[in-house]
Amino acid sequence: MSGPAANFEHEDRIMGEHTVASFDEDLAQISKLISDMGDLARLMVSGSTKALLNSDNTLAQRVVSDDAIMDARQRELDDRAITLIAKRQPMANDLRAVVGSIRMAGDLERIGDLAKNIAKRVGTVGLSVTPRDLSHSIDAMAQLVLIQVQGVIEEYAAKDASALAKLRNEDERIDVKYTSVFRELLTYMMEDPRNITACTHLLFCAKNLERIGDHVTNIAENAYYVLTGSQLPANRPKQDETAMSAPAA
Repeated sequence: MSGPAANFEHEDRIMGEHTVASFDEDLAQISKLISDMGDLARLMVSGSTKALLNSDNTLAQRVVSDDAIMDARQRELDDRAITLIAKRQPMANDLRAVVGSIRMAGDLERIGDLAKNIAKRVGTVGLSVTPRDLSHSIDAMAQLVLIQVQGVIEEYAAKDASALAKLRNEDERIDVKYTSVFRELLTYMMEDPRNITACTHLLFCAKNLERIGDHVTNIAENAYYVLTGSQLPANRPKQDETAMSAPAA
């Protein structure tokens, strides 16, 4: 075929290839932002926990400052995602990827908020001596949370849906550890009233770590849906027994 019709067909093909390439680039930028937010979330959780256990106020302030960076990245991702939807009108898998990224960014931003909340309590907790056994328990819980935070971003980047499903169910380990820390803190408060102020702040810190685990679960569920188009079962394991815990009479 030659003449005007052939020229139009050639131009349409070139335009189509350009549109696809631009769309792929837009998606890649959004994925990069998710990865960057995941890395920052991991650093904030790690930093806030280290600051708490070492009474490091300088590190705590750095974590608090990092929250502004996290917020800015979420806003950038939202802007890019909304612009992409308006310009490209993605369908099916592509639309799932964009909407899923918005949801995951929201959970990562909340993880940053929770890490900041831990960091903001460092100064008050640092005024008291934290029992060594309790420091080990909170550190062990924080390590479980960090493994989850890092893992969920890595498995999403690797497009490993089965690993995401497994990781989502491993939140149960964090719940069990939180219940243990909760009971330890109650014991310390009952044994010595001078521990009450510090242990109350540590209770909030431990709860924040447990909530971070819940947000990782949300990310894993959204990532799984983006990759497969299917929802994971709603009844995941949940072992937070603190509502049933009470001081002995």
